[in-house]
Amino acid sequence: MSSYKHSVTLDLSKCKGCTNCIKRCPTEAIRVRDGHAIIKEERCIDCGECIRVCPYQAKKAIFDKFEDFANYKYKIALPAPALYGQFDDIDDNNIDEILTALLECGFDAIFEVSRAAELVTEYTRRYMKQEGLNKPVISSACPAIVRLIAQRFPYLTENLLPLMPPIEYAARLARKEALEAHPELTNDDICVLFLSPCPAKISYVKNPLGVSESAVTGALAINDFYFKIRAKRKEISESKSIFNTGIIGLNWAGSGGEATSLRFDRYLAADGIENCINVLDEIENGTIHNLDFVELNACNGGCVGGTLNVENPFIAKARLRSLRKHLPVSRNHPDISNIIPEDMYLNDFDNILGNSGSLALSEDRMTAIAKMSEVEEIYKALPHLDCGSCGAPNCHALAEDIIKGEAKNEDCLIKLRDTLDK
Repeated sequence: MSSYKHSVTLDLSKCKGCTNCIKRCPTEAIRVRDGHAIIKEERCIDCGECIRVCPYQAKKAIFDKFEDFANYKYKIALPAPALYGQFDDIDDNNIDEILTALLECGFDAIFEVSRAAELVTEYTRRYMKQEGLNKPVISSACPAIVRLIAQRFPYLTENLLPLMPPIEYAARLARKEALEAHPELTNDDICVLFLSPCPAKISYVKNPLGVSESAVTGALAINDFYFKIRAKRKEISESKSIFNTGIIGLNWAGSGGEATSLRFDRYLAADGIENCINVLDEIENGTIHNLDFVELNACNGGCVGGTLNVENPFIAKARLRSLRKHLPVSRNHPDISNIIPEDMYLNDFDNILGNSGSLALSEDRMTAIAKMSEVEEIYKALPHLDCGSCGAPNCHALAEDIIKGEAKNEDCLIKLRDTLDK
């Protein structure tokens, strides 16, 4: 999938060739070759786990810079709810101060993603009342999880919630509000920039899931913009009234926030990529029963645990918990009918599944089956230690690499020793 634009990249000058990243990557997308790591782009889901575990900061996220959008007439900021948890003195009295500081960084308007999250929550409730759904319905809000499912659990794509995630819905509502307030503008005059807590959502902007084109123009990193907000905050003499979110919207920043807001008893919420994989394994194997909804977040703690935040996720979550004590349940409500707007539905899932086809050993089905048999034969002869010294995450991955011509039997040190002993 050559057109896919990744947000996770590797700085070869910092890479020491250790095996931390290859052992932790959930899609086995990393190898160590010639003394340094390489990322197999067709496998990478931009979850950021390698950024989290690399002790040498050799992995990093690529994100947009605010200056890149200087030519737009009207700029709208979309702050993720996780942003609020980054500030140590946050409360319901000064949150507008933080948003005003963000506005003063060069934006013309702010539309909180948490506002859209409250609307998406209500639409999800309505969707869940429908008959004949594939249960459990799996949240599609985390792009890393959606791509993980497409790659490792393709049969579960039918369980994905087919409703627009808050980031996309917020961008569309923000554009609509701007055009109504400023009729002199055209859609092309407007720039919508998302402040992202993680690489996966940056990749979403470049490679949208379930829609042909995202309404988000670009993605900035929270940790890149955080200090700009702090600096502007010191200059503010009077705050504008911007904050328009309730408890439900803030809850989306942490694991379980989306699921608990639906007010269902039969739900499950898991966070951390390995925990999510274990849950998906059990769903696919049919060992999890009587669940209506599953919320999965690749980052530990949910979006507050994204690698582009500045604060410890547990501290950030505690701050948000304190903030919401004085808020109403919700401040954003759709119309009272039980209708879900047609434009809320995701209708282009081909771009989700498109990346997984490239993982096959051959485009021809019979050839792929034959090669898989060869993989298993090679795997049987390997030591099954999964030590990573060959540069692959485990022995089975090495066997696949050998069949693809990307590795040799002698890359396994145990096999090499046995050969030399003979």
